[in-house]
Amino acid sequence: MQIKETYKKLLDHFGFQNWWPVHTGTDRFLEVSIGAVLTQNTNWKNVEKAIENLIKDDVLSWDKLESIDLEKLKELIKPAGFYNQKAVYIKNFVKAVKGLPKERITRGLLLSIKGIGEETADSILLYGLDRHYFVVDAYTKRIFYRLGITKTENISYKKLQKIIQQNIPKDINIYKEFHALLVELGKNYCRKKPLCKECPLNNSCKKNLK
Repeated sequence: MQIKETYKKLLDHFGFQNWWPVHTGTDRFLEVSIGAVLTQNTNWKNVEKAIENLIKDDVLSWDKLESIDLEKLKELIKPAGFYNQKAVYIKNFVKAVKGLPKERITRGLLLSIKGIGEETADSILLYGLDRHYFVVDAYTKRIFYRLGITKTENISYKKLQKIIQQNIPKDINIYKEFHALLVELGKNYCRKKPLCKECPLNNSCKKNLK
């Protein structure tokens, strides 16, 4: 199956995802960035609880995240799990990025911050800054391998990102929607134990057709 065809089929099945969700009145870039850190190794419902705690305590701002006591921050983001690490990662991010003009926030800068890897950096760049970096995650690797587009599920992040970016239009909305649609497919059908019979891609998936 071609990559463009995969996108169209998923869009027909799931519809537009309009990802990344943010709350009214918050700094979009900041909320996306904090969410990208919090979503590491957890599900989005837990992230939402943590972000809601930050909003309720009125600390979802650059100045307040910089000044908040570390132990208090850990308590607020506890629903997202791994809160000891993530609180430090958030502090690291705010310290490195606060006050910088958006054009100076590069992928290299983000990757230099402890706690921010490729997936987190590209989530921040794509959804927070509208930059053309397709986000690759475990779902993406699993789906593209099962479809027969890649030869291994252990393909490198950079290699799979390049393959995808070379095969879809350089349209920021398509980048966002396609990634969000792959996440939906991975959560609902293409799980570790896949639900192939119900999957919208089952007629063209090499794993299902074996």
